[in-house]
Amino acid sequence: MDLALALARAAQTRVSPNPAVGCVIATRAGEIIGQGHTQVVGGPHAEIMALRDAEARGHSVVGATAYVTLEPCSHHGRTGPCCDALIAAGIKKVVASIADPNPLVAGQGFDRLRAAGVDVEVGLGAAESRELNIGFFSRMIRKTPWVRLKVAASLDGKTALDNGVSQWITGEAARTDGHAWRARASAVLTGVGTVLEDNPLLDVRLVETGRQPHLVIVDSQLQTPPDARLFVPGRSVWIYAGARSNPEKEEALKSRGATVTHLPNTQGKVDLAAMLANLARREINELHVEAGHKLNGSLVREGLVDELLVYLAPKFIGSGMGMASHIHAAGPLTELAGALPLEFRSVEMLGPDLRIVARVTARDTF
Repeated sequence: MDLALALARAAQTRVSPNPAVGCVIATRAGEIIGQGHTQVVGGPHAEIMALRDAEARGHSVVGATAYVTLEPCSHHGRTGPCCDALIAAGIKKVVASIADPNPLVAGQGFDRLRAAGVDVEVGLGAAESRELNIGFFSRMIRKTPWVRLKVAASLDGKTALDNGVSQWITGEAARTDGHAWRARASAVLTGVGTVLEDNPLLDVRLVETGRQPHLVIVDSQLQTPPDARLFVPGRSVWIYAGARSNPEKEEALKSRGATVTHLPNTQGKVDLAAMLANLARREINELHVEAGHKLNGSLVREGLVDELLVYLAPKFIGSGMGMASHIHAAGPLTELAGALPLEFRSVEMLGPDLRIVARVTARDTF
């Protein structure tokens, strides 16, 4: 199963909106005769790749055991049911990490395998498999993406100088790592303020990737310039606007390939919770946020952030812009008990900088 999980990790940046799954087929004596992982969307799943690998090696899988990091699917989606393929191939036993949260599967794959006389064991590697696919589980169960908020800051929590200068607070190793997290996400989200101030690309350049994540812009008043650098051929750009309509501007943005969706809240700005629900319907699993302190603050204040990805540089800036502003609706806290509770998931040095992954307490209990 360790090898199957490693295969799943290798697929993580390529397979969205599908879950990253690995499969290893072994004989009763423990000899590995086939292995594979999920391919790009529309391509074969891990089980099919492992069966093909075994065939290409000249091995029979009759009576063999398949180790797979997620329940084999049982429905016709973009591909056929993997449980049927395993049965037809003569697999005798399936060891799976965890049940598929997709309501179209949700135990039915296991049921069909058992009904065909295949032994099924579930649970080996469950925690790691779920963590690898936390966004997929979130979308299937909560009907919302897993929201990861990325911040690069000085040790005293400043993300930019008072004049807005922020490049580069952190070093090359931290920036490269940030691109790796972009690559595993289904989409990158930013605000129109960042677009206007920095004119960023917000794509994956510093690490290899099989696809570019979609780009999401929160833009209440449709201020995104049609000539912004972020309009890269072949990449989806979804702009969420508020109540204000500007047909001429909308047409200009659509001509660049953008999709404009109006989701106003009661103040006429973008309803952020409704936006996340809409992104889930667009099959976004992990949403990687790289925005300014105002949008960061709004997402935190509305309870929409699941995890923080923070890079801290060994610098003291003093006066400057913080990570997130106005995160408490009632104003500044007067008691520490009101602080947002977090759990440190990992702390790691990246060159001179420190990377902290912190999760909002109990956000992963779905």
